[in-house]
Amino acid sequence: HFFSVDVVKAYIDRASALRLAASAEARSEHPLAAAIVAAARAEGLDLPPASEVQASVGRGLTARVEGQALLIGNARALADARHGADIDAADLVIRINRAPMPSPESHGTRTDWLALAVRLDGADRTRLAPRRILWMSPKRKRLDWQTATSPGFYLHPLADYQALKDRLGAPPTTGAMMIDLIARSNMARLDLYGFDFFASLSLSGRRSAEQVPHDFSGEAAWVAGLMQADRRIVRH
Repeated sequence: HFFSVDVVKAYIDRASALRLAASAEARSEHPLAAAIVAAARAEGLDLPPASEVQASVGRGLTARVEGQALLIGNARALADARHGADIDAADLVIRINRAPMPSPESHGTRTDWLALAVRLDGADRTRLAPRRILWMSPKRKRLDWQTATSPGFYLHPLADYQALKDRLGAPPTTGAMMIDLIARSNMARLDLYGFDFFASLSLSGRRSAEQVPHDFSGEAAWVAGLMQADRRIVRH
């Protein structure tokens, strides 16, 4: 998963994006799909019919709505997309954990900030070359000396972690903590790429949703609520 925080770049407006995504997801039983549809209906948006809807395990969902081809999914799905140029054109690109980047065309090449909750080996550290590392995990024993002494190092407050955990009713993911942190900042815009809340496996892990302690449906609903309340947050 990764973010682009952009103060100048214009994309499709949030209401239109929400309307199209909800149309594509209308028949899906995934919790995130239900949250997207509910958010669109709460805003009184009409949902045009979707065609050519195809859901693929480990890839995501593709559809066509009003002549526009849509792709909804995580890093595996994004590998088939061409968001790389938009991501690299953002003012700030934040990636999560080991941050696989299959190709520049799909994922871009920049890593300005890296949000971590896992140990980073030398090869990934060299490949990503982040300008700043943010340690988001409450597990301080995982934090290595090289990361802790890196330029601009950020240590996420335990109180912020606990507050979000209480709100979600489960330990938050690294991505959720970053969304919360940025949403509370003086941002101009937040674009989310590669978030499907474990509808498909990530490119950097093999565990299923049942093997991790997070509430993905709860996070999906929470993010949908943020998007509904704050039009600066857009999920691609």
